[in-house]
Amino acid sequence: MARKLPPLNALRTFEAASRHSSFTSAAEELCVSQGAISRQVTALEDWLKVQLFTRHARGIELTPKGTSFFRVVSGAFDQVEYGSRQLEQKPDDKTLRLKVPPTFAIRWLVPKLARFHAFRPDIDVRLTTSHQAVNFNRDDVDACIHSDMQPLPEAHCQRLFGELLLTVCSPDLLKNGPPLRTPADLAQYVMVCSLHRPRDWPTWLSAAGVTAFDGNNGIKLENSALTYQAAIDGLGVVIAQRSFVEEDLRSGRLVAPFDLQVPGDGSYFLAYPVERPKSYGVAAFEAWLLREVASI
Repeated sequence: MARKLPPLNALRTFEAASRHSSFTSAAEELCVSQGAISRQVTALEDWLKVQLFTRHARGIELTPKGTSFFRVVSGAFDQVEYGSRQLEQKPDDKTLRLKVPPTFAIRWLVPKLARFHAFRPDIDVRLTTSHQAVNFNRDDVDACIHSDMQPLPEAHCQRLFGELLLTVCSPDLLKNGPPLRTPADLAQYVMVCSLHRPRDWPTWLSAAGVTAFDGNNGIKLENSALTYQAAIDGLGVVIAQRSFVEEDLRSGRLVAPFDLQVPGDGSYFLAYPVERPKSYGVAAFEAWLLREVASI
């Protein structure tokens, strides 16, 4: 069955005009006249039987339906552009492009990467960090670490480990501060939390039977890696994920003032796209990760 698509030249014109919010700028990008842009947009509106732009003396503005259609067209063009780039690139099975959350990178993965290099010295790892979920249709990555309650949709997800929350602080903070005998005594301390993990303190305090405060009224830092450094520097008490502070607890840089450890509601997954064959680099990284996780 034949596809019923709008004129492709008109779609390209509409996308450029919408992106620039200007017929003039779209004409410059596409190397045509402003009149040609206007005619293509009008032809598209006639085909769709929908007004896409409001024309006024100051220029053009997308209508609500035009805005919705632009999101669809822009996303489709992004995928075509990404696919084109992939065809232009020579496949390199020994380059592994990873995107991971910042704290996972700093506190767990990077300290162990020397072991991966020893395991597969022929693989070139290229690591970027982001809190945003990966879109394998647009992001130039082979695999990612996905941190959430659910696996990443439309991806193969291998669960690595869950979350175990506990309180940590500098031993000097306990030595020089007021007594910290029960969780309720935390009210006498600065409580540090991550802006990206607002549920952690309330989850732990609820399990500890503390209802007078939720832990999110103290100092807020961008990510958990910063809160852990703040704890080491004696700024206050931090809610931590056990996997990310193990070495600090072993070395004595941090101590856990309470024995209570509470399961969090998230997990960490290795994710890679289902529609691509698993590369040599991804397969090697997955095998190494599972070996590392088994030793936790």
